[in-house]
Amino acid sequence: MKHTVLFDLDGTILDTNELIIRSFLHALEGRAPGPFSREHIIPHMGRPLVEQLQFFSGLDEVNDLLLMYRTYNLEHHDELVRPFPHVKEVLARLHAYGVRIGVVTSKIRKTTMLGLELCELLPYIHSIVTVEDVEQPKPDPEGILKALQELESEPGQAIMVGDSHYDIEAAQAAGVDAAAVSWSLKGEEYLKQYSPEHIIGDMRDLYTLFGIPEESS
Repeated sequence: MKHTVLFDLDGTILDTNELIIRSFLHALEGRAPGPFSREHIIPHMGRPLVEQLQFFSGLDEVNDLLLMYRTYNLEHHDELVRPFPHVKEVLARLHAYGVRIGVVTSKIRKTTMLGLELCELLPYIHSIVTVEDVEQPKPDPEGILKALQELESEPGQAIMVGDSHYDIEAAQAAGVDAAAVSWSLKGEEYLKQYSPEHIIGDMRDLYTLFGIPEESS
């Protein structure tokens, strides 16, 4: 039986999609080659921020873009960030049943903690691995393996939940079952191409995967 669940953050348990897209559009206005829109951004969401800024701008040095992105992102954070439906109740119930919960994200720790605190999720999370805690971000399995070590869990006992193929590939490389969320901006059919073990259409689907009865209404 599985007893550990690892979550990606952005686009998986926290709806930061609009904040991320607006932050990119702000930072890259007049700096990205050719017409640039949110449709260019969505396929690359899940990669480390610096890599995305380099890719979109065609520049190696992106410190000024990084500052513009993060300044806008922080200014509008609380206005635009919220948990996806049923996230808090599901994490609380998993926690109550003894499931070990971790977060593995390509965000820096500062904004990771801001989002988790804003959405009141920190009490349920036992391990947080950010991009600053690893040498190689997802799709490398390093972050997942680090979280499993902190949670004293083995790959065969865990499920990695994410909205991106980077999450699926990292899980597969770590020997962990992957669960893709159908609310991903990339689309369910796109994620199915990477053969996740599970597709989750609702956070409460995790109850079945962990053998937990749903609360009666």
